[in-house]
Amino acid sequence: MKIVMAIIKPFKLEEVRDALTTIGVHGLTVTEVKGYGRQKGHTEIYRGAEYAVSFLPKLKIEVAISSDLVSQVIDAISEAAKTGQIGDGKIFVSSIEQAVRIRTGERDQDAL
Repeated sequence: MKIVMAIIKPFKLEEVRDALTTIGVHGLTVTEVKGYGRQKGHTEIYRGAEYAVSFLPKLKIEVAISSDLVSQVIDAISEAAKTGQIGDGKIFVSSIEQAVRIRTGERDQDAL
């Protein structure tokens, strides 16, 4: 079992969700986050004063999947979230030692 975590631009969420649903992934968690990478923020003007925005709004998507779906999930997220501009995000994959569905007590693959 794996957990795929992707940091994407907020306006790409629906496209990513649709792409994941198409390949058979039906559950995901979305968290609003802020951060920066090579994009390093930007400057904005508010009431005539310029100020720096160091942390940019992003979304973190987490998907728990079976190990055999990893490459499909990565490809689906990459294609749906890509704009070709700096700040498109990153994808991280980690192993899951154990999963438990609280309602039924199912474990591991059955809990996904």
